[in-house]
Amino acid sequence: MSPSVSTNTQTSNLQTSVAINEPHIVIEGGYPLSGSIQVAGSKNAALALIAGTLLATSGVTVLHNLPNITDIADLVAILNSMGAIAELSQGNATLTVDASEGRFNEPPPHLVSRMRGSLQLLGPLLARQGIVRLAMPGGCNIGARAVDLHEKGLRGLGATWTIDAGCFFAEAPFDGLVGGAVYLDKPSVGATMNTMMAASLATGVTTIENAAQEPDVVDLANLIVAMGGLIEGQGTSRITVTGVESLHGCEFNVSPDRIEAGTYAIAAVATGGDITLIGADFNALSPVLSKLTDMGAHVAQDGNHVRVWSGPVQTLTGTSIVASPHPGFPTDLQQPFTSLLTLVHGTNTIHDSVYEGRFGHIPYLTKMGANIKVEGSVTIVSGVSTLSGADVKATDLRAGAALVVAGLAANGQTRIFDVHHIERGYQELCQRLRQLGARCWHVNVSDTDMLVME
Repeated sequence: MSPSVSTNTQTSNLQTSVAINEPHIVIEGGYPLSGSIQVAGSKNAALALIAGTLLATSGVTVLHNLPNITDIADLVAILNSMGAIAELSQGNATLTVDASEGRFNEPPPHLVSRMRGSLQLLGPLLARQGIVRLAMPGGCNIGARAVDLHEKGLRGLGATWTIDAGCFFAEAPFDGLVGGAVYLDKPSVGATMNTMMAASLATGVTTIENAAQEPDVVDLANLIVAMGGLIEGQGTSRITVTGVESLHGCEFNVSPDRIEAGTYAIAAVATGGDITLIGADFNALSPVLSKLTDMGAHVAQDGNHVRVWSGPVQTLTGTSIVASPHPGFPTDLQQPFTSLLTLVHGTNTIHDSVYEGRFGHIPYLTKMGANIKVEGSVTIVSGVSTLSGADVKATDLRAGAALVVAGLAANGQTRIFDVHHIERGYQELCQRLRQLGARCWHVNVSDTDMLVME
């Protein structure tokens, strides 16, 4: 741990001024990442799995390999406030949930408002008690993330749906939910998950057409099957759910986080490094790894170990990216990949077909010396020789990850503020980066107004 430093100074060179004694991340750039790192459990899968534990009318559900991040802690707090019994253990990597009581309180709005993942409570609560009222969820501001597909899925099972006073209100028919044919206009991960969970306890058979195919959807389907449910087709565009009378507790391992693994792989290439991702899912990472190899980086697989290495970033070849639903390039990695492309010779383009508002990182990358412009929904990046460290702000989770990648590759010191966004999705980020040779510290503020670098 670095020594404490007393300060009350202010910094004015952010686009929005912040106090230097806010928690922030400090990165000294220019050090190639090197070594091995264990990939944490998937954030996106874990949130849905935790919501899915509410489906068990008997027994205890135990989830292993959870990431130690704030979103998980917040959702566990929501479950406990509702009347379920949820307990984290083993360094917050294991969660035990007893949801057998069956009548739950309304999820508290002040906790729901912190995270988008709380929307996954709609399906299981509706299935268990036939009625649910949920405050508008929070999460990252990355453009429109409409709930109409969630509504369409639940209406397809016979539920009514209204929005009033900032809350969603859904109610099953008197005789309960009934299976039906659901077609999603877009392959929404969240809507697919909510429909699957609600349908698992409905009467009859539900088919979900144009379903999301992400590994996180597969994880949730496999959990429901382990609980006694009947689901087929997970991982394809057509999922069939046959409702059962009840589900029971089980033990389940969360799959590795392809977004965390992809972020480290991108950072390794951006710094000209050489890292091994332990426990990574090579197939889930293939859209990102194939782009890196197309550009001239190197990738090798040895069982569940994935090695990624590269020469200087300026020797790589430019590319174009279209972020799209799985198995396309993941939208959650287009922002970190943009940081890599700022240093790649030539003109590179990024189009996010999933979220139209993921541009929060661009003004700050420009501040660090990047040459970027936006034309409609397309980001055009002209590679520069170097980035320079600067004071920047994480406007959302993956924008924060993009700024971390840029800071690692830049010359000089980068300070990243509003780090609570990053902490929502990356476990012990600075500590794990230092494990790979980075110079990176999380700066906290003590009760005596001392800055403590951890």
